[in-house]
Amino acid sequence: MADSLPGLGIVAAVLGVVITMGALGGPPEEIGHKVAAALVGTFLGILLCYGLVGPIAANMTKAAEEEHAFLYVMRVLMVSFLKGTAPIMAVEMARRAVPGHVRPSFQELEKACRNRGAEGTDAPPAAEGAAAS
Repeated sequence: MADSLPGLGIVAAVLGVVITMGALGGPPEEIGHKVAAALVGTFLGILLCYGLVGPIAANMTKAAEEEHAFLYVMRVLMVSFLKGTAPIMAVEMARRAVPGHVRPSFQELEKACRNRGAEGTDAPPAAEGAAAS
């Protein structure tokens, strides 16, 4: 839609010129108003294209691509796990599917996996203090 708005502005300009040609014998003020209407139509088409609809469309495209990338990583993870791959290897395969500009390094992933596993086995600090009393 954003790409069509400058074309609609041009159509508005052409229609404004046609209407202006029909009023050529009239007073200059009337001709000026009709030319101004043609220019406003052109300006409005360009403003809506590059100032409103184009940026909204770009943001929607970016959001859709990010969601697609997330779902692709999840698909790679689940498919590799369902094929019988060890969980840590399935996570590594999913890490490789993450887009390069946000992909964690192998060491970061390994550290995060090890810390998560350790957290699940340790008792919370409050429980340790209550058990010692």
